Amino acid sequence: MSRIISFTTADQADVVAFLGAAGNLTSEQQRLLGYMRDDAVEDQQDLDRQGIDWGLSVPDALEHLIAGRADSEAECAGNAYYSALQHIIDANASDPFELGVYSKPSTFFGLMDDELRRLGVSADLLPHGYLFAGPPAAIPFPIPYPVDGSPDIGTLALAKAKPAADTYRAVLDQIDPDFTYDLQLLIERLEFEHDEWQDSQDIDWYTQDTIFFSIKG
Repeated sequence: MSRIISFTTADQADVVAFLGAAGNLTSEQQRLLGYMRDDAVEDQQDLDRQGIDWGLSVPDALEHLIAGRADSEAECAGNAYYSALQHIIDANASDPFELGVYSKPSTFFGLMDDELRRLGVSADLLPHGYLFAGPPAAIPFPIPYPVDGSPDIGTLALAKAKPAADTYRAVLDQIDPDFTYDLQLLIERLEFEHDEWQDSQDIDWYTQDTIFFSIKG
């Protein structure tokens, strides 16, 4: 089954601030939580139509995260928690852009990593590492991983977008041709996000610092 990789930008602290914030939400957070709850219900309705049962609903998973826990013992609870976390990210982030559609993205970008590593790219800039990084490390409690790896979440600091793009561009003409198109696309997306980030540095309210990647089936 093909999986879509999309990305948005957000202030990571704004996302993490919702985890465990029940009872202490600001009026603005309460407003955003209303959108998250609506989206979680729509998400669950779509799952119900497909006959998919994770043992924990997405709305309930969202409430768990807001309460500061992800301790459901349901076998597929990780799928619900990751879906709920994505709604928290989306409510705090810019409009999403699509990176691409892949039949086996983890395998593809793992092989791209091998090629880039061979060409001297440092481990912290290898695409698979940040595309599949998982939830932000600052979340104060563990969230179980989805049993089938979908949905998945990745993060990359906006400060690393230009260094990554420059590094990829330097080896673009040396990489296996099977990866040229996708690496070029990644370079363009990272350069665009870097330029947007730089152009916004003098705006007082702009605090976005992270690219969030979403990988869904």
